[in-house]
Amino acid sequence: MNTAPVHLMLLLLLLAVVALFCVLVGAAAGLLARIDGATYAATLLRAALAFGGSATLSLALLTFILTTL
Repeated sequence: MNTAPVHLMLLLLLLAVVALFCVLVGAAAGLLARIDGATYAATLLRAALAFGGSATLSLALLTFILTTL
């Protein structure tokens, strides 16, 4: 039995979960910034920074987990 397609599907599923998590973190950060009274430009910058930070940390953790297995 060839397990390569199974591993590829699991990797794609994990990447989709990471992307969804990062979008939710960015949206929450943007919402909190807007509630705090920030301008739309500052809100977008804060949301993008939160998205990028969470993506970096999530992918680093995913890489660490996959290399240890």
